Amino acid sequence: MAYWLFKSEPGTWSFDDQVAAGPDGAEWDGVRNYQARNFMRAMKQGDLGFFYHSVDEKRIVGIVRVTAEAHPDSTDGTDRWECVDVAAVEPVKTPVTLDEIKATPQLQDMMLVKNSRLSVQPVTADEWAIVCAMAGVDGA
Repeated sequence: MAYWLFKSEPGTWSFDDQVAAGPDGAEWDGVRNYQARNFMRAMKQGDLGFFYHSVDEKRIVGIVRVTAEAHPDSTDGTDRWECVDVAAVEPVKTPVTLDEIKATPQLQDMMLVKNSRLSVQPVTADEWAIVCAMAGVDGA
């Protein structure tokens, strides 16, 4: 299993919206960055990810599961962009802020710290375990 982080502006698509999408989830659409697209191409059904509210909040608020592997993004008419489907698993008990992540020495190499602008990014197993502990969730 691999781990990921999905970033969204809560005013555009929030974790509450993700929960409302139901158990099949929804397309993680609208990504127009080649590196993020390539990360989605590497995702497998069942992979887990953090749901991160960007902009003003800058915090991890939930966990999602990949429910469908990379396929054409329905919001793109060029057939260049792909997306995965994700479904909400659970909210975190304690949201974990970007500042808390940056202040944690074991997370200094986390892509969120190094490249906070990328909307879809990998998370290592060690980073996953540390952030899950900070968030008060099992993460399994």
